Amino acid sequence: MTLRLGTRGSDLALAQASWVRTELMRRDPTLDVEVVTIRTSGDRQSEGRLANVGGKGLFLKEIQDAMLDGRVDFAVHSMKDVPAVTPDALVLAAVPARADPRDVLIGGGSGSIGGLPARARIGTASTRRRAQLLAHRPDLDVRVLRGNVPTRLGKWRAGEVDALVLAAAGLARLGIQEETAVVLDPTEMLPAVGQGALALECRAGDAAMRARLETLRDEEAAVTVAAERGFLIGIGGDCDTPLAAYGVCRDSQVELRAQVSTPAGDRQLAGEETGPALEAEQVGRRLAERLLAQGAAELLRS
Repeated sequence: MTLRLGTRGSDLALAQASWVRTELMRRDPTLDVEVVTIRTSGDRQSEGRLANVGGKGLFLKEIQDAMLDGRVDFAVHSMKDVPAVTPDALVLAAVPARADPRDVLIGGGSGSIGGLPARARIGTASTRRRAQLLAHRPDLDVRVLRGNVPTRLGKWRAGEVDALVLAAAGLARLGIQEETAVVLDPTEMLPAVGQGALALECRAGDAAMRARLETLRDEEAAVTVAAERGFLIGIGGDCDTPLAAYGVCRDSQVELRAQVSTPAGDRQLAGEETGPALEAEQVGRRLAERLLAQGAAELLRS
């Protein structure tokens, strides 16, 4: 049996797809998985802020369309790129084991955000990272820097910026070891919703495909992502909103920390919520309700 796996064509997306392909074929040696690369609107619009060109959902639309019209059987996405609302005809079938969800600071010779030189130029396309950087250091010159991981690293090495903030998971999956990289503790840079996790998506009515993908499910990753996405859905934000959420499993509980900010990072609301792992999404929604009651909607509108 041959299954067609839809993915973007970036180095990172292909590395993620290759891992999924290998794991599925390892579980079923009679299976062949064909990787189908699909160029998305987000790939074509490589300049400017994502929020100004349609948001991170642009990295999924063409792949989802390919699933809906039968050109591919399932897809793998970076979970942090998956919007709060997805098409009813599709389902997020499984979340595999999660890589390191934290962010990494590259360059600057500082070891921390606080140690960066005055007015240092920091490259990122993330509104979340921008807001948190400026909350710590309003003097920083945070510049929009898009492109895949090797492209952004190349721009940094060429001197376009003094430092970068990237996802630790992306570097690890690409096998990139940068000697100046410093992992940022979540107390300094709270991660994005779903960062480090993969989303395996298929047609909602394809029970056999869904069951096959569920063999790659990791319980801890599924719980923490459910809590984080529960917050995302409850707060009414999207992948381009300056918000962050980070879940941790302890025994049978999930502990969630989240925050929302103004884009300039001058105002923030943060909170924590704990609850049973079996109610992970509700834990996220409760925390969202609490922050909304404190005025989070006003920050989001800004």
